This record gives sequence, C-alpha cells and structure tokens, in this order.
Amino acid sequence: MLPESVRLSILWASDFVWGPWTLAFLLGTGLFLTLRYRFVQVTRFPEAARTLVPAQQEGARGALTPFQAFMTALAASIGTGNIAGVATAVVSGGPGAVFWIWCYGFFATVIKLTEAMLGVRYRAVKEGHVSAGPMYYLRDGLRSPALAWLYALVAGIAALTTTPFTQPNSMAVVMESQLYIPREISGVGIAVLAWLVIIGGVRSIGRVAEKLAPLKVGLYLLGGLWVILFHAGQLPAVFALIFREAFSMEAAGGGAAGVAMMTAMRYGLARGIYANEAGYGTAAVAYGSARSERPVQQGLNAVMEVFIVSFVTSSISALTVLVSGVWRSGATSTALVASAFNTAMPLVGGWVVAFCAFLFGYTTLIGWAYYGEQFLEYIVGAKVTRPYRWVYCGLIYFGAVGKPETVWAWGDLMNGLQIFPNMVGLIGLSGLVAAALRGRGQEGPPPVAPRASGPP
Repeated sequence: MLPESVRLSILWASDFVWGPWTLAFLLGTGLFLTLRYRFVQVTRFPEAARTLVPAQQEGARGALTPFQAFMTALAASIGTGNIAGVATAVVSGGPGAVFWIWCYGFFATVIKLTEAMLGVRYRAVKEGHVSAGPMYYLRDGLRSPALAWLYALVAGIAALTTTPFTQPNSMAVVMESQLYIPREISGVGIAVLAWLVIIGGVRSIGRVAEKLAPLKVGLYLLGGLWVILFHAGQLPAVFALIFREAFSMEAAGGGAAGVAMMTAMRYGLARGIYANEAGYGTAAVAYGSARSERPVQQGLNAVMEVFIVSFVTSSISALTVLVSGVWRSGATSTALVASAFNTAMPLVGGWVVAFCAFLFGYTTLIGWAYYGEQFLEYIVGAKVTRPYRWVYCGLIYFGAVGKPETVWAWGDLMNGLQIFPNMVGLIGLSGLVAAALRGRGQEGPPPVAPRASGPP
C-alpha cells in the first residue's frame, strides 16, 4: 500500500499535468490538423468505412497483416478505459464530461491518422524485424534525436507502470463485485493469461487481437444498446443534462464560477484520450508494424478506430450509467457500469460487463506490452525484450489489488507527460501528411531509409 503522502502527491501531479494548458494544447492541435487536412475525418469517412478490412499488399515490409495491425491498435485502445475510465469521468467530472469525450473524439481522429501515417512512413526494418513508433519520426523526420530519446523514455516507463496497473485493476474490481472473486486471485490469473501471449511476441499478440477485438466490441455493443433501449424514456433528459453540464458556469463546491465546466473538461479530455489513445503515439507502433507501404490506408483505419472507441464503446458506457441513474449511487469504475447493466438485465448484466471488462482489459494488456517493448528497445536495445516481458506480467498482480483512484491518477500523470514530445512531432511533420492526403492514394515506400532500432 502506498503512503498517504505519496498517494496525494500522485493525485496533485495528475491534476497539474492535466491543467488548462494541456487541454488547450490537445484541442488546439486537433483543430489545427483538422483545418490543415480539410476536415479529412468527415470528407473521407465513407472511404475509411469501406476499407475497414484493409487489403494486403504483396511484398510489403512488416510483422503484421494490415488487418492484424488494425485489430492490435483497436484491441489496445478499447480497454477498460472505455468502461472504467468513462464511468469515473462521469462520477468525477459530472455528465458534462461526456460531451468533452465526444469533442476530443472528433479531433482525435486526425491526431491518430497522423500518428499512423508517420508510423508507416518512418520505421526501421532490419532482417525481418520491424521497429516503429514516434521515436522514429521524431528522429528521422523531425531530425531531433534528443526529443526521440525523451519520448521513448517517458513512453516506456508509462507503458510499464500504467497499463499493468489500470487494466488489471478494473478487471479485478468488476470480477470481485459481480463474481465475488478476490482481487488477489484475479491478479494471479490475469498475469498468467497475459504471459501466455506476451512471451510469444508481436505475431502472437496480433493473432489473438484479430480474434478477440471484434468479439468484445460486438458483445458490449449489444448489451449496452439493450440497457439504453430499456431506459429509452430518459434519453432526452440525459442528452440535455450532458450539454448543459458541459458548459455550466456555476460554482462547484463553493468555488469560483466556471469550475464545474473546467472539471468536466479535465475529466472528459483525460478519460477521452485514455479511451482512444490519440496523442500517445501508440498508433505509430501498431500501424507501423503492418505489412503495408500505404500510409493513407493505415491512417484511414486509424480514423475508424477512434470513431469506434469514442463514439460507440465510450458512448455505451456513458449513456448506460446516465439513463439508468446509477451514476449518483456512489459506485465507480467497472462496478458502476455493471450496476447500470443490472438495471435492465438483473444479474446477467453484471456478468456481461465482467466478461467484457475482462476481454477489454486483456487485449489492452497484450497490445500495450508490445508498445512498451518497442519504446524501451529503442533506448537499450533488443536485450531488454525478454526481461521486460516478465516484469510487465509480474506487475499485473499489484495493479489488480491497488486502489482505483490512485491507479487511474498515476495513469493520467504518465500518459499526460507522454503526449507532449509526440504532439510536437505531429505538428512539425503535418505538412508531409497533408501532402500525402492530397495525393488521394498515390502512395509508396518512405522517402528515407530509417536506421536500425537503437539509441540515437
């Protein structure tokens, strides 16, 4: 257990990192890219939907098929943040936080498109081994080895110390509340199941992701829609509440006017980015590992990924807890969503959420294991791979038994630090992406030959 002073310091640092400057930076970057790409997330959305299952390309370099890359990215981003993260956003930031999740989701599409396209354009392929991620476009595109190294360090620590804690924690919480399984037992079981896949490397992760990702989305969508339809009469009032609270200028808890709106923005954007991961740079790792030389196709896949995450699964979580009225119950995390499902499907609803939370968390765990491996390998070389996998799986137990509030605050803190160097690269290289998008599919291999992975 963490000392109280350490816990409070983590909470303070998390709130500081996610202050007004970070919110403005995220939304400002999304708006800038949207205008520069001429609203590509709207104009080319039909094309993105048609190519949801991307075609394979003969002779292309990479470790995963384009579909496996898409499913790995989707599996990693649709984690318990879509259940527990959205639920805690509603509890901590109020119903108005949902609007800001949607708002960031719209702009996040172009942020993740940029990450995916640059991930394919700048990557290192040596003897069949693919290394990809923001550190390569920061180093070889932006020509900033120092910024690339800084990103890899922060992102590597974040991957190792956030995902093995946040995902197992939410999985264990719901299994304890719905299936009465002690969190200690859940922690051991989750760690073993994750190790069975992670130890096999990226190809093992890709094979599992392409099977489990569609299953978890479909099941959660069906269950959530049933709950929403069961309480359909509450929908008009809920939507009115969301939009009213998103811009509420009333004082919160005796504080200054406008605090309620800032609180909604803070939790909406923090949990929104936690749900869709746009800004972290992880999309560059997943899509950059695809056997494809078509950056635009991978970028459009990333648009669909964010759409599914922000406007489908996250909306299901938010609307179910609001229309059912359980958001005021005092519960939080996955247990709150489980209680919402139980209002329409007594007992069974909780089991559905427990199963979905397990799938969401499990696929995110294995996807982020590969991300962290790539980040740390950039700094210290391939020798880190095997010990990293063992340490990563070992930390899962401690995540399962931790306190949800502290676990999520630490995740917010580390991921907030991770976005700054990445976003600098996205802005600096956005001209290349804009030019490729105007080419309307005239794609080819990257114009530079990136060096092999390793420290700058």
